[in-house]
This record gives sequence, structure tokens and C-alpha cells, in this order.
Amino acid sequence: MINDVVKALVKQGHQVVVATGKPNYPDGNIFPGYRANGVQRELFDEHTLIVRVPTWPRKHGGAKNLILNYLVFVFAGMFCLPWALRGLKFDAILVYAPSPITQTIPAILLKWIKRAPLALWVQDLWPESLQATGFVRNKKALTAVGYMVYWIYKGCDLLLAQSKAFIAPLNEYANLSKICYQPNSFPEQSTEALVDGPAALLATLENRFCVVFAGNLGQVQALDCVIDAAELLKDHPDISIVLVGSGSKSEWLAQQKRERGLDNLELPGRFPMQTMPSIFNRAGALLVSLEDDPIFELTIPSKVQAYLAAGKPVLASLNGEGAQVVLEAKAGLASPAGDSAALAANILKIKQMPSDERDTLGRQGKSYFLEYFETESQARHLAERLSAMGKGKK
Repeated sequence: MINDVVKALVKQGHQVVVATGKPNYPDGNIFPGYRANGVQRELFDEHTLIVRVPTWPRKHGGAKNLILNYLVFVFAGMFCLPWALRGLKFDAILVYAPSPITQTIPAILLKWIKRAPLALWVQDLWPESLQATGFVRNKKALTAVGYMVYWIYKGCDLLLAQSKAFIAPLNEYANLSKICYQPNSFPEQSTEALVDGPAALLATLENRFCVVFAGNLGQVQALDCVIDAAELLKDHPDISIVLVGSGSKSEWLAQQKRERGLDNLELPGRFPMQTMPSIFNRAGALLVSLEDDPIFELTIPSKVQAYLAAGKPVLASLNGEGAQVVLEAKAGLASPAGDSAALAANILKIKQMPSDERDTLGRQGKSYFLEYFETESQARHLAERLSAMGKGKK
């Protein structure tokens, strides 16, 4: 998502410099062509300078590697970025902040060195998300994280909330006057044929009614609910659930498929982003799911925007803001998070709809997307906010 925002900003005449780590997500290994140590520079889309600082790879999971991944970026950013970005002047600094929130710390230092205002685009709520995922359970540790979050927000001039429901929790740590709603966006996509695509997957998509989930296959995606729904639908051989992606639950999913005999569950793996429009275009419906936890009621998963852009019916197996968007857009059906029976029933309902009704759901979702989530327009709003922030500091 943020890559497309960068492209849109550059297209609109802005100069962008990206400071980040070495790519190692989601598999945990540093990508070929990169090395964990040292500062590396490259061009993105032939226009945008990317400066990459040393990174501790996530490797194959575990708290130790994850914590080191977080901490190394903080210290590498603080020590390397002031030198790597020397001589460059900035009108504004923006941190795109999925977890961890600690990635903002080097930006706070750069704010003072460069004398530029700092905006933080909040994608995950800390400490709430740490508690929800079970990564931190100790109450004293969570309180300490809360103090850190307060300090980080205090160091920012503007907080951008990816969901309207984020505003109240952010207000617990920051003044409401510096908080505004800035939704995630997605570019309008073409539906060109999938070049060199996986023939077996394409055949499945074209010959069955397929409910497609695309993205990270992790703990918070409530994949146990999806598996249970697949089992409830075993008597409907013309329906398949297709989980496109990879993540910490990939091996578990393959095991469940074998043990439960789920011939209606497809696990084709991960594919490049440019293949997604073609896959989505062949889907009967697109699935988004999250765990049943109060923190996830506040968020809008970024795949919701991608699904609406695809112009296909959406099945939301989640609570709160994400489900509300799907229903408000009249783009599909929603069921409570973790309710596999309700999810299975909605899959059947979508399947049994006349094709013109499904097409109507898709068109309504696409129309809603163009009005509220399209990247070009949202990038303009973002640039306006960053510009106003800069003027306010002068």
C-alpha cells in the first residue's frame, strides 16, 4: 500500500526519500541482492531514493529474533540515517507505522536534526495490539509500553489514524487537535491476464466457485475459523476456499488440510502483487477475516480496500470497522469474527445468488472504493495535510 502512495506522490510532483530496513518479510530471510549489515541505496520506480539501514532478519520466528529485528532498526536508524541523509532538506517527515511503533524513534531524531515536522500514520495501536496478539502479557510491561507510546506521540506533530475508530484510543495518549483520519488506500487496478501464472490455480478459479483470501497467513487472521468453515462446506464440491499467501500458519494449514481431508481448501502459496488482479478477477468472492478481539474491531484491514477495488463481492468474517465498511459499501456479507457456521452460511448465500446480484455487489464496492480509498485522491489529501503541518510549524 505505502509503495503505491509513494508512486502517487511522485506522480503529483513531490520528491520522496524512503528510509527503511533490508527486506526480510514475511519469510524472515534477507532477500537476495541485499545484506543484513551496512547501508544500501537504491532507486524505487526510477525516481525515489531508498536508503536501507542494517537489519536483523526475523528469521523463522521467535520472540528473540523479533525483538532484535525491532531494536536493531531503532539503533541503526538513529546512528546511520543522520549521516546517510546528510545534505538533504525535508519539508515534512512521515512515518508509515505498522508494528512496531518503535520505528518512529529514529524519525523523532531526524525531526530535530532536519527541523522538519513529523507525521505518524498509525496502522497498529500500541500497547493494545501487543496485548491482543499475546506478545506481551505482563501488566507492568504493557504500562511501560504505554509510557513509551505517549512519549513517541508527543514527539510527533500530526497523528494520522487509518480507521475512524482509532481516534478515541489515540486520544488517550495525545491531544485530539493533532489527530485526523487518513484511511489506507489502494490503486485502481487493471485486470490483465496473469502472465506465467500457476496453471493449476487458474484452472481451479475458473472451474469452481472460489472464495479467495489473499495476504499474510498468520495468527490474527482467524484461520482456524476459515478451516472450520471449509469443513462445514465439504458436501459442496463446487465450492473451494483458496488461501493465497504465506506466513506463520502455513505449515499448520497444510497439516489441517491433510488431517481433515479438505479437498475444498487450496493453498497455492504466495505470488507477486501484479498477479493479484487476475486472481481476484476469477474469484467468486473475496474473504477477509480477523480474530475476535476488541483491538481488531477498531482496524480496517488493508485488504478490504484491495478487495473493494477488485469489484468482487466481499465476505467479511470480522467485527467492527472492517465489517462496517463492507456493509456500508453494500459490497458483500459480514459475519461475526470466529463464527465458522455463519461464515459457511454466507459463502453458500453468495454462491447461490444470481450472478447479476453478485455483480451488483462488486460494482457497489468499486464505487465506494473510488470515492473513499483510491490512492491518487488519498495521496493528494495526505500531501495537503503534510503541507499544512509544515506551514503550521513556521
